[in-house]
Amino acid sequence: MDNREEVREFLTSRRAKITPERAGLPGGSRRRVPGLRRSEVAALADMSVEYYAKLERGNLAGASPAVLESVARALHLDDAERAHLLHLAQAADGSDVLTRPRRRTGRRWSPHPSLQWTLDAITAGPAVVCNGRADILAANPLGRAFYGELLANPDNRGNLARFNFLDPASRSFYPDWELFGDMAVAILRREAGRDPHDKDLHDLVGELSTRSEDFRTRWGAHDVRRHGTGTKRFCHPVVGGLTLAYEVLELAAEPGLTMTVYTAEPGSPSEEGLRLLACWTATQESAGPRTPPSG
Repeated sequence: MDNREEVREFLTSRRAKITPERAGLPGGSRRRVPGLRRSEVAALADMSVEYYAKLERGNLAGASPAVLESVARALHLDDAERAHLLHLAQAADGSDVLTRPRRRTGRRWSPHPSLQWTLDAITAGPAVVCNGRADILAANPLGRAFYGELLANPDNRGNLARFNFLDPASRSFYPDWELFGDMAVAILRREAGRDPHDKDLHDLVGELSTRSEDFRTRWGAHDVRRHGTGTKRFCHPVVGGLTLAYEVLELAAEPGLTMTVYTAEPGSPSEEGLRLLACWTATQESAGPRTPPSG
């Protein structure tokens, strides 16, 4: 699949975000385009305008690591954006063939027993395994309870991005909904650069672009990010507000998959909230389906 449009839009959007002042250039009042001109980026990257224009038209095939680094430096790309540029160049060269995630087969993916045992051994916080499309593929009991609303709605198909943009329940679950929306799209955009041949990802992006203006606007921004560690706020329908730290771990045995583990600060109300959710989950599993307690 030709990724020239993706390359063109990514480089153009990054160039538009860099002000002359940030690049150490005079601003002036007669600039007709946002950000830098192509000629300015070329000068900062120490290459001809013609060659940079070729790159920005989407022709990354054959670009050396030194050239890519020069472009990244000129555009002030962060680590996630640099990695995205490299993935785009690998896709343009066809050199990503051996490193792509395994293709979807006719059967549904299921975790190896040892992976599920590992998830189930995590009892103090939710833990889930996801692919680059933000599909939840496996979880521990607390993870299933944590994402109960998402998993209970068949329209979400177990997908975090679909839940974020198409399920009204996400507006309550995520107090910082705008931030979660930005993060969800940036993660999908990074995956699109890493694996441009993923038909399921193309289908997901097409569906969300058609059905959600919020997604469509964010997708057009071409922002990418790494989802590694941090803190997030949630409002769970059973236990209320939770502020949780998270760590994302790449699974060496399953390229393209990650495990996300949420934990609460020891002694905090959120830790008590997770304990209550764990107790409620155990009660649910032993007694069968019942109505969640209010408040």
